[in-house]
Amino acid sequence: MRILQISQEPNGTDGPLMLNQARYPDILADSGTSPADAYASAARHSARVKRLKIVLPFAAGVIALVFAAISFVRAFLPEDLQLETATIENGKIVMQNPAISGRNRQDISYSMKAQRALQDIANPDIITLEQIHAEMPVNDTLVATVDATSGIYDRGANTLDMNAPFTISMNNGVNADFQSAYLDIDAGEMETKHPIAISMNGGSIIAQSLRMTDKGRIVTFEGMVRVNVEPSAIRKNAK
Repeated sequence: MRILQISQEPNGTDGPLMLNQARYPDILADSGTSPADAYASAARHSARVKRLKIVLPFAAGVIALVFAAISFVRAFLPEDLQLETATIENGKIVMQNPAISGRNRQDISYSMKAQRALQDIANPDIITLEQIHAEMPVNDTLVATVDATSGIYDRGANTLDMNAPFTISMNNGVNADFQSAYLDIDAGEMETKHPIAISMNGGSIIAQSLRMTDKGRIVTFEGMVRVNVEPSAIRKNAK
C-alpha cells in the first residue's frame, strides 16, 4: 500500500491529504455561506480530488523509482570501477571517468559513469561523485535515467547526499527535477527541503519540499503544492 500526503502552507485551505481520503473545512458552517456558494465550493473540491487521484499514483511511483535509482550509486565502490587515471590531490584520491556496467538478475543491462570520483584518504568511506549519468532498468520495458551534478556517498553510514540539482527521466515520459535530496538508504527514507517538479503524460505536480519514508510507500509533499492535469487525462480516467 502506498500513501501520499499533501500539506499546504499555513494560510492554505487544505490540511494533510491522503490519496483516498480528503478532509475539508465544513463549507456549511455558521459562516453565512449560501447553498449556491457551498455547492460551487464542493464542486471545486471534488474536481481537485479527481485530479489528485489521477496524478498522485504516478507521482508515488516516480518517488519510489527515484529512491531506487539514486540508491544505485552504492555500486560505485572502488574495486568495481573501471578507471582511466587516478591521482592524489588535496588529500583525496581523484579517479577520472569512473564507470561501471553490467546486467541485473533479469539480464537487463545497466550502466553508470561520472566525470570524477573523489575518495577522502583520511576517511575512505566518503566518496564524492561529479557529473553523474546512470541508466538502470526498472522492469523489462521501463528504464530510468539519472543525471546529477554531484553526490556524496558515505559507505559507513550508507547515506547519499545529492547536494546539487539532478533529474530522473524514464522512457515512459515521466520526469522528476530535484534541487537536492538526502537519502538514508538503510532506513528507506529520502528528504528534500527544496522545490521539486514531477511531470508526466497528462499532468504534473510541484511542491516546495518532499519527505519519503518506508522506501517510497509513504510520500509527503509540502508547501504550495500545485497539481495540474490535462482534461484528456480526466476524461480517460472517467471512462
